[in-house]
Amino acid sequence: MASDRQHRLAIVQYGRMLHENGFVAATDGNLSVRLDKTHLLVTPTCISKGRMRASDMVIVDMDGKRLSGKRRVSSEIGMHLLIYRLRPDVHGIVHAHPPTATGFAASGYDLNRPLVCEVVVGLGSIPLARYGTPGTPELTEALEPLIPNHDAILMANHGVVTFGSSLESAYMKMETVEHFAKIALVTHLLGNEQPLGEKEVEKLHEVRHRYNGGETPAPSRMPVATDDLQSADEPKETAGSRR
Repeated sequence: MASDRQHRLAIVQYGRMLHENGFVAATDGNLSVRLDKTHLLVTPTCISKGRMRASDMVIVDMDGKRLSGKRRVSSEIGMHLLIYRLRPDVHGIVHAHPPTATGFAASGYDLNRPLVCEVVVGLGSIPLARYGTPGTPELTEALEPLIPNHDAILMANHGVVTFGSSLESAYMKMETVEHFAKIALVTHLLGNEQPLGEKEVEKLHEVRHRYNGGETPAPSRMPVATDDLQSADEPKETAGSRR
């Protein structure tokens, strides 16, 4: 079991990596770790993720009440609490605004096309949640139906949230989302997208299930239709349901 200090240092490390990779700017983003069944370690509000110290972190209970730490709790703590409640297997969460993936989210596009086998195995699919005002129940209500069966979610006009068995896992999934978004954008610009077929996707989902030990929720299948990216005129609510 990692100690409290080790978790704090991990948040500092991955916060710095988010900042250095351009996944966040200014005081954007937030990270958290599940310490035990009733306590979370989270980043505070109004702080650069590239300049945090271990002592800046805040410990909260499962209602979001601050138990220790001098700084204020992130305004988006509700999103973290919801994910931990719905996913007992999750022990780390990262929320950021990687530019390419966030560009998809701001354009009403999900990232569900089966274009890269490693992404199908690693994440299954990456849906788009409808827009909800950050720090309000609107956001958690938009995320709630997607959390049980996905490990990475685009948030319309907002950013990306990823979660996993550890903070490292959650961060790696954030890198994967942004990397895949860049690939998806290139395939769209080239105009010759070649998505995997239904049989190929089925085999990859079997690999994913074995890779996860058959214990974690199986994400919804990636669509295999050959239609183009969603039209910019299509309502965002429709885009969010394409999963």
